[in-house]
Amino acid sequence: MSASDEPRHARPHSGLPLAPRFTITNAVTSALTKIERARGFLDAATISDDWLKRMSQRALLLEAHHTTHIEGTELSLEDSERLWAGERVAHASPDDVRELLNYRDAFHLVSEAVAAGNALTESLIRGIHAKLVEGVRGGEGKPGAYRTTQNWVVNSRTREIIYTPPPPEDVSPLMRGLVDWLRDESNVHPVLVAGIAQFQLVHVHPFVDGNGRTSRLLSTLCLYRAGYDFKRLFTLSEFYDRDRRAFYRAIQGVRENAMDLTGWLEFFVGGLATQLDEVKARGTRIIQADLTARKHGLNARQARVVEILLDLDNAGMEELAARLPDMPRRTLQRDVADLVDKRIVASEGTARATRYSLAIN
Repeated sequence: MSASDEPRHARPHSGLPLAPRFTITNAVTSALTKIERARGFLDAATISDDWLKRMSQRALLLEAHHTTHIEGTELSLEDSERLWAGERVAHASPDDVRELLNYRDAFHLVSEAVAAGNALTESLIRGIHAKLVEGVRGGEGKPGAYRTTQNWVVNSRTREIIYTPPPPEDVSPLMRGLVDWLRDESNVHPVLVAGIAQFQLVHVHPFVDGNGRTSRLLSTLCLYRAGYDFKRLFTLSEFYDRDRRAFYRAIQGVRENAMDLTGWLEFFVGGLATQLDEVKARGTRIIQADLTARKHGLNARQARVVEILLDLDNAGMEELAARLPDMPRRTLQRDVADLVDKRIVASEGTARATRYSLAIN
């Protein structure tokens, strides 16, 4: 479709500085309160460095999997786990594989920028985008370059145009406006700032491809810069991926309500609060499991089994083995049997149908 085919109902766009409109509703306030409580819990939690490192790496994998899955990759979580570990997955699309692994590179760019205290700039956002789409589909995503043609957001099922982004000549002014707003001193809560940044980048749709992934990583960058990294244990895209229709409705609802961001921000902070409630619950169990490991003198392998069962709730031997590819099967079986004998792990079923779960509350 060419620019001349733009639907008549498309709204005009201005290059004015960003001036987001929203209302602090009871739902927003309640979610922000939960987020602050989770932040306090995680800041005060005495979680071992080893546990924290493994859980944050797991969160990074989950975020990479879900943020690319939202955009249409067909990798299963098991596929993603294997690829993340450096294994080859024969049936996986090369583009899907590249998108997944590209996220890790883009995340490292964000982490380095935060650690160095670098300013949030258009160049940084373009750099994030370049990392995300590098080498995918023959470079069609034009890594790091703003689009110079009109694009559209289309319903993948009906092919109906859902949204017509601003014309290409407005992209640079609108992105400057976004970055200027993000860099200005503001009394808007940092979590809301992150939500606004995510929506606005998707709304401007500055790139040919990869706008959704870039917007979600920009949101993460904003949270990290403001001191809301939550020990890097949250996976917001997992929340979106659970109900993509609700996610898309929340974004489209802003445009249908004269650019009032209230509904989107309720969804955004509600999602983050939900994720952090799960992180907080897992953190509580990790602390208990860590104490159990020390009390019973568990070896490092057994501690890993406990960690996996925290994540999966229950698992069979095959699932445990898949998550511990470097551990010999007999060693794993022996370690799990010892955990059952010590009543740290409970077993249910017989032979190959046996499922394991943590016996600690």
